[in-house]
Amino acid sequence: MTRDEKVQAVSELTEVVGSASAFYFTDYQGLTVAQATELRNQFRKVGVKYKIAKNTLLRRALSDKGLLTDQISASMKGQTAVAFGFEDPAAPARVLKEFLAKSNQEKPALKLAWLDGTIYTSKQLNTIAALPSKKEIMASIVGSLAAPMTGIVSVLGALQRDIVYLMDAIEKQKAETATAAA
Repeated sequence: MTRDEKVQAVSELTEVVGSASAFYFTDYQGLTVAQATELRNQFRKVGVKYKIAKNTLLRRALSDKGLLTDQISASMKGQTAVAFGFEDPAAPARVLKEFLAKSNQEKPALKLAWLDGTIYTSKQLNTIAALPSKKEIMASIVGSLAAPMTGIVSVLGALQRDIVYLMDAIEKQKAETATAAA
């Protein structure tokens, strides 16, 4: 790789790192080409970028964005591929978990995950994968906000119904009083 190619690669990585809300460092060594292609396709379906990068170039891109920590740097040993999550930070974890379960192997192994400034180890993959997506969280919030409004509408509807029943009862009572008097 020439110096210009390295500068270009670091520039591209820096741009992706800057726009990502999560990144997952994986060891992809041992995957066949077919498995790697299938994994990329699964990542692509959920809006995740999966890039294989040299550790030094990746360190430089993370450093440029001020995101390189000792823990991240220590995890970048051997062959490294990074899954970048954008809209849903937990989407790469769900894809990795599903892929590992389907393929019955331990590759790609999660080295480390970074989600909005918090670092997670490989042991926490299942925990991260269980996190709800942003859409699910938003739907839950909207549902929580709508529930009291629905209750108010029900109460107001019940009040109207009760007034109608009360007027009906008064009318029947007056009719009974008039027939009893006659």
